[in-house]
Amino acid sequence: MRRALSFLTPIGGATRPSGSALLWFPVVGALLGLALGGIWLGSAKVWNAPVAAAVVVAADLGLTGLLHLDGLADAADGLLPHLPRGRRLAVMAEPGVGAFGVGVVGAVLLLRFGALAALRPGWLLLGGLWCASRTWMAVAARTLPYVRPEGGLASAFREGPGRPVVVAAVGLAGSLAMILVWRPAAGAASLASATLAAVGVLVLARRRVGGFTGDVLGASGMVGETVGLLVAAARW
Repeated sequence: MRRALSFLTPIGGATRPSGSALLWFPVVGALLGLALGGIWLGSAKVWNAPVAAAVVVAADLGLTGLLHLDGLADAADGLLPHLPRGRRLAVMAEPGVGAFGVGVVGAVLLLRFGALAALRPGWLLLGGLWCASRTWMAVAARTLPYVRPEGGLASAFREGPGRPVVVAAVGLAGSLAMILVWRPAAGAASLASATLAAVGVLVLARRRVGGFTGDVLGASGMVGETVGLLVAAARW
């Protein structure tokens, strides 16, 4: 649990990731989502909907240490332009952010803000989506090849017992339980859309760089959550 917290949040101190930490990814994701849901509910009592939505977006960045946002920017710069496969990995490793990264990060933050502003505060919605996003990160880390030959932080997830089937079962059960209690039809559509979006990022990475990196995992989570929020905010 501490290793999962340390990787996914600024909490827990510096620890080396391991395959056993993946078993706790859905739990940490659910806790993050529920905490953000509580912040959303509290903010909505103090400010109007747009300000409360902005507070939640900012709180999410703080609680994740901007890790996934950084991954989204790097993955966009590496996966979206027309580049040779080897060059893609080099671009993703560069410290700077290019036009693709800036554009995608800006669009994702705006879409998250707009969706939250259009919704009534629902802590179970965020708990379900955030649990699902970390579930697919964990499953991808054990089922896709890791593509940096020199190694990297996320390569440690290949070590030890990862049990992707157990992680997927636990994460999916927890996500469904929370999101269906929130709203059955809209929740199911939101979760399904979030899953398809997250998997879509992973498939793109598999085709363009041959597998995953830590940046790819973060990007899949951010994109999945955002699409899930957009679907939840539709006029049902």
